[in-house]
Amino acid sequence: MTDVAVVGFAQAPHVRETEGTTNGVEMLVPVFQELFARTGLSKRDIGFWCSGSSDYLAGRAFSFVSAVDAIGAYPPINESHVEADAAWALYEAWVKIQTGEVDTALVYGFGKSSAGQLRRVLALQLDPYLVAPLWPDSVGIAGMQARLGLDSGLWTERDMAEVVARSRAAAVDNPHAQLAGQVEVDDLLTEPYFVDPLRKHDCAPITDGAAAIILAAGEKAREIAARPAWITGFAHRVDTPHIGARDLTTSPSTVAAAKAAGIDGVEVAELHAPFSHQEILLRQALGLGDAVRVNPSGGPLAGNPMFAGGLIRIGEAAGAVMGGAAGRVLAHATSGPALQQNLVCVMEGRE
Repeated sequence: MTDVAVVGFAQAPHVRETEGTTNGVEMLVPVFQELFARTGLSKRDIGFWCSGSSDYLAGRAFSFVSAVDAIGAYPPINESHVEADAAWALYEAWVKIQTGEVDTALVYGFGKSSAGQLRRVLALQLDPYLVAPLWPDSVGIAGMQARLGLDSGLWTERDMAEVVARSRAAAVDNPHAQLAGQVEVDDLLTEPYFVDPLRKHDCAPITDGAAAIILAAGEKAREIAARPAWITGFAHRVDTPHIGARDLTTSPSTVAAAKAAGIDGVEVAELHAPFSHQEILLRQALGLGDAVRVNPSGGPLAGNPMFAGGLIRIGEAAGAVMGGAAGRVLAHATSGPALQQNLVCVMEGRE
């Protein structure tokens, strides 16, 4: 296997609404500029480009083609796309480098949720015959999952509020976060229910946003970054799309992906948990002890740009390695209802 590392990461601020069109060009251009400035690279140095977004969210077909305007018409590029969170685009780019065809790749994701009815759009990913026609939205399904966990004694509402309080406090140091600050758990528990048993703070604030990561192989990575975040394990798995056919209080696909990636010895874990109870569920599925720092960036509860949130978890985890704050880290991304699809990426620094 070819050694591949994250050598650069940049993201747009997580904001409720942005100007511009749904193709993400206005958000992506400054992100690319920042990324190239940090790495000293240019468009000519990138061997492969891969993006993650959703035409359903944009409201038109092939919106990702318009997003290529952010790259420019020249020089010609080698480009691909996934209709998913850009964490899966990063997996494709990693595979592309493994083929030996290129030694660098730039992966980007974007989403402009403010342009449409997100909760209705996400219902389109459900079973098209028996579930989608009922239009259950993502928050309602997450509420059922939270209720099952509460009734099973796997977590409490106070546990969920503690996740929120810790996330908000950690996000104080994150300049891109939408929600940050010190909050008291008891105050959170007095808030009214939004979708019982979820309160609004239990749900990630949906934001417009974009992010980009540069991957490089071998000596190329060492030339670009002083301390690359080397990918030592990378895997994704999927559970059945039939919600009634799986136990929503567990995540077998997360367990399987973590086993394939090899997560022993991680010091930091960036978990893509859009709802407070899902962070607890993922910690249990991954077997993360108290010594592991979870979501030191604030995580999705501080800001969750659709189709870039999972990629951001990888970028934040890689940043801990590149900045010397951790030696071995785990990043997780999810897609689909109630943690249906899960990806795990493990990275480490090397002296």
